[in-house]
Parts: sequence; structure tokens; C-alpha cells
Amino acid sequence: MSVAPAPTTLRDPRRQRHELGKLQQRLRRQVGRAIGDFDMIGPGDRVMVCLSGGKDSYTLLDLLLALRERAPVDFELVAVHLDQKQPGYPPAVMRDYLAGLDIEHHVIEQDTYSVVRRVVPEGRTMCGLCSRLRRGSLYTFAAAHGITRIALGHHRDDIVETLFLNMFFGSKLKAMPPKLASDDGQHIVIRPLAYCRERDIARYAEARDFPIIPCNLCGSQENLQRARIKAMLAEWEREQPGRVDNVFRALTAVVPSHLADQALFDFRALGGGDGEGVRDWLMGEPGKD
Repeated sequence: MSVAPAPTTLRDPRRQRHELGKLQQRLRRQVGRAIGDFDMIGPGDRVMVCLSGGKDSYTLLDLLLALRERAPVDFELVAVHLDQKQPGYPPAVMRDYLAGLDIEHHVIEQDTYSVVRRVVPEGRTMCGLCSRLRRGSLYTFAAAHGITRIALGHHRDDIVETLFLNMFFGSKLKAMPPKLASDDGQHIVIRPLAYCRERDIARYAEARDFPIIPCNLCGSQENLQRARIKAMLAEWEREQPGRVDNVFRALTAVVPSHLADQALFDFRALGGGDGEGVRDWLMGEPGKD
């Protein structure tokens, strides 16, 4: 009796290389499209890639390095990592990784961990303050080193999750823009992974075997609002695959006249009147005869 050949699995090195190649091509195409759509990088830019030690930022730097080789314009990449002095942090991991790259790189040391632990009450979410302190350190570095673009590793799922966080807990219809100016107007922040799905990034990071550094500060907290939103979106995706994609596409096709923001669309001007008299009457302030 003949024995059927064993099926090819992802453990087959040839299959692995093929799948990684396809995934890398898709991610590069999505990053390239985001850069082009939002004019993220131009000739002569010094792009600071912020490396947290997580899968997203490693993937971002890896893809930008590959894209730079074939880019139609010249730009610099500067890898920057912030050592926040968290407990259990392995300092050699990121330093060794950066030393193996043929680009300018820096490790900033700042004990934001102690500040967060001292200021935030036990049991409260630490991510907000931690993020602000981290952002301040990176902005300061960027200003001192001629950085023209600050690249962050937020992806499509981060953007959609932020949309629902702001809706549910902030009563605002806003998300993470792919490109924005800092509050003081001094820095341009870009998110080249804006079109990339988190599950693709996770697969890519695993295949590339990046040396992931876990966050022992905010990563140890449970029941965070973002985790709840992530679980909600995952359930939606199981029920109807592609729903998260549809939500993200909705952010690129906004119709102001079909929302209710009076600062965004002049509803009172519709019909030829300004509505002042009726508005005053409804508010209990009738105008004079």
C-alpha cells in the first residue's frame, strides 16, 4: 500500500521564505502607498524612527530600510530608542540590535518609570503619563539633532481602536492621523504603517525574529480601555471578516454634511437663511419686534 506524501507545512524552509516574501511585499507596498498618499517623506528628510522594542517599531524600521534602497528620493534614517529604566529592562538587547544596523542610531536614557510610579496612584492607568513623558524626550532629541520627520509604529488597528476610544470615552469623532504636526508646530509626526494590519505585522515580526522587549510598566496592567476595544473589534472581525477594514476606510471617506458638527459644516446656511431668530426663540431668548 502506498503512503501519501506528507503535506507541506510552514515549517518547510522554502514555504516559509515564500510566505515571508509575499508578506514583506504586501507590507512594503502598503507603507509605500501611505508615504505617497500623505507625503510623509521628501528629499533630504532626516527621519527619526522611534524604536520601542515592540513588534510594530521593529517592523517599521525594517520596512523603511528596505524601501530606502529603492526610493526615488534620498533621505536619512535615524533609529532612536528610549531606555525608560523599567524593572527587568535588558539594556544589551536593543544596543546589540542597533549596532548591527548600518545607520545612525541612539539610545536615550531617562528614568520616566520612577516618575510615573511616583505620580500615578496605584491601580490607575499609567499609559497616558508614560506616553507624554516619552513623547517629550523624543521631541527634545529631534529638535537637537535636525530631525525633520518623527516616524511612529502605529498601524491600522491602532487607528481604528483610537477612533472607538475617543467615541466611547471622549465623545469625540477622531482617531490617529497618518501625519500631523506636534502641538507646538515644531515637529512633523508620521505613521507609515497606517495601512498595515496588526496581524500581518505580528507574523512578519515573528518570521524576522526581532528581539522583542516587553513593557513591564503599562504592559502589566489589566483591564485597560484599549484592551477592551481590541477585544470588541476582534469579536466583530470573527463575526464578519473585513469589518475593521471597512471602519478604517470610513475614516478616509468622511462626509461632513452627514454628521452633526456645526463647526465643520454650515447647516444654518442651508435653505437661504441664517436661522438666528429661530435659534434665539428655541433657546428662550426671542428677538425684539
